[in-house]
Amino acid sequence: MRCFILALIATVALAQTPRTNVESGKRYPRIVIRGAIVVDGSGTPASGPKDIVIENNMITDVVSADAMAAGRGGRRPTGDINIDATGKYVLPGLIDAHAHVQDERGGIAQPLDYELKIWLACGITTVRDVGSDTRKTLELRRKSADGEVASPRMFVYPMFGAPKSPELARARVRELHGLTADGIKFTGINRDIMEAAEDEAHKLGMRIAHHVGVEETTAWDDIKFGTTSIEHWYGIPDAALDDGVQHFPSNYNYSNEGDRFRYGGHLFREANPEKLLKVLDAMVKANVAWDPTMSIYEANRDLQRSKTVPWFKDYLHPVLEKYFEPNAANHASYFDHWTSTDEAYWKENYRLWMAALRYFDKQGGLIGVGDDAGFLYSLYGFGLIREMEMQQEAGFPTLKVIQHATSNNAKILGQEGKTGKVRAGYIADIIVVNGNPVEDLKVLYPTGIETWVNGKPVHGGGVEWTIKDGIPYHAPTMLSDVKEMVSKARGQKGTNGGM
Repeated sequence: MRCFILALIATVALAQTPRTNVESGKRYPRIVIRGAIVVDGSGTPASGPKDIVIENNMITDVVSADAMAAGRGGRRPTGDINIDATGKYVLPGLIDAHAHVQDERGGIAQPLDYELKIWLACGITTVRDVGSDTRKTLELRRKSADGEVASPRMFVYPMFGAPKSPELARARVRELHGLTADGIKFTGINRDIMEAAEDEAHKLGMRIAHHVGVEETTAWDDIKFGTTSIEHWYGIPDAALDDGVQHFPSNYNYSNEGDRFRYGGHLFREANPEKLLKVLDAMVKANVAWDPTMSIYEANRDLQRSKTVPWFKDYLHPVLEKYFEPNAANHASYFDHWTSTDEAYWKENYRLWMAALRYFDKQGGLIGVGDDAGFLYSLYGFGLIREMEMQQEAGFPTLKVIQHATSNNAKILGQEGKTGKVRAGYIADIIVVNGNPVEDLKVLYPTGIETWVNGKPVHGGGVEWTIKDGIPYHAPTMLSDVKEMVSKARGQKGTNGGM
């Protein structure tokens, strides 16, 4: 215990050490991160201390610092800047496989910088955008790639829409390919439209993320047509219903989001367990990945917790705060009458959902990590780390959860071999963390953690450096900018949004 306390105090001291010669947001020809404990993203245990060499935007070497110091491997590498990571952990940059670039909520402008800086403060170096203003986000993708803006790298999957015929569906796929979109996001879609669109997309090498609804199509169609990833969880238990349809009350209206999400909490209990396993086995065989986004629905099982998380105090923008309030005009703002009975159903839904995820993984299924934040009291970035905690709750070892958020997500994006690992030859997307995330994922939250030592609170944790494409961003500075942005907006609009 004494060793743990001394290590914690040392980590906190390092976190408080002033930065020296590293300028946040500036690209350096050669960076060396020295003395880090490395979790490489492959699911293997942490090891180190190691020195990591970055040249421009690539990791060129990862070497044992102890061997170098002992003279067994030559001299320790040096760079134009050296980042001291003694006592700290280095991970691949986190990838958010289900996110939305948002510069407004409910038709009211919200600074784009607000979202981008929270992402970087949370150690997120890559985002798969699955629905936004496509042309704006494509331009953001370019600016991010060119280092013109402090932002994670972007993979853009525009909303597919609802073409009226298979021919129009193929034309829509070609249109999105012509815009240079990286993939396509399906929502509710008819079977003949989906079959034609997937066929065209495969010909053009475009990947597909499918938010299955209570629609004509289910996971069986994703399996048959070759969807890249199923988002959330709809469509999977639906495919295992004995009667082919859920037992809705006679007055159920899918367009009423209160109905939709209330009875969504009943779905896994209505699925036939044996049929569900067959669906999951078929997904594995067809290489259909699963991005569950459990954190986005957490308010359904514990509304009070979701409304009062501590980071809202300083980092919840009043425009987003207003959007979260019950309002039928805003998607997923349906909590005008949410009961303990609803929460109880959702708690059971999570239990069954988590068991299905564990089975899917054991059969060899590919699980990703996304958060879908900006809805249901989920804040950008923070929601992704909470998703990692919930996957840990589902029974996955922490090393496995980190793998899901890094190399698994890279595979879903078709970027395996390029990003998602701390390894020579990979893009320099890595994070330097004040603390051990294998022991406690909460150290990834940019607000850090509080631990009591000798009767006194000690604050530590948090990502110190988010290095994206070889450019170091000082995460506490990003978070400080967000806090100032929120404070200024509250001063202008009032603490409740003033709208």
